[in-house]
Amino acid sequence: MTRRWALASAVVVVACAAPPTDAPGSAVPPPAPSQITTPQIATPQITTPSPASGTAMVVLTFYGGPDNDPPGPAIAHPNARHGQAGGTGTYEDPITTASDPRAVPVGTLLYLPSLRKYLVMEDDCAACIEEWTATRTGHIDVWTGLSGSELLACEEALTPPGPVLVEVGPPPDRPVEPQPLYSEETGCLA
Repeated sequence: MTRRWALASAVVVVACAAPPTDAPGSAVPPPAPSQITTPQIATPQITTPSPASGTAMVVLTFYGGPDNDPPGPAIAHPNARHGQAGGTGTYEDPITTASDPRAVPVGTLLYLPSLRKYLVMEDDCAACIEEWTATRTGHIDVWTGLSGSELLACEEALTPPGPVLVEVGPPPDRPVEPQPLYSEETGCLA
């Protein structure tokens, strides 16, 4: 006979001897030491993606030079890849993304299927930090460009009404849209 008990998030399985078939009241000898089994704890299955790979649903917004803090291309975490905000959206040159570093560690590579762009976390976002602190809601803010007459309108047009899927730690072979998110020449990708 096997009995199962749920303890927190683990399942304990204990093997027990079958009940005696002798007459009621008869003594049952204790099991020999070789017949005693120790409880086995089953490892719970974790279904959420790890921070290093998988997918996540996040709030997605966009920012550029005029609404950066301070205004311009400065980033909170300059690195060998980018000394300031930028990127084309390829695997080799992902677009600067801001978030809460507790939610998305600095240097994390992301892929945004809805826009077919690679992103890299290398800037802080005040609204993202507030959301993560208050509700543990993932929020990324993607660099759209330094300037342009329609840049802010493009940021608004690109921002979806609800959470979107992002891939965390993507491979280098995802399709990439070559058009920039915004430029004076090509307009807005939205």
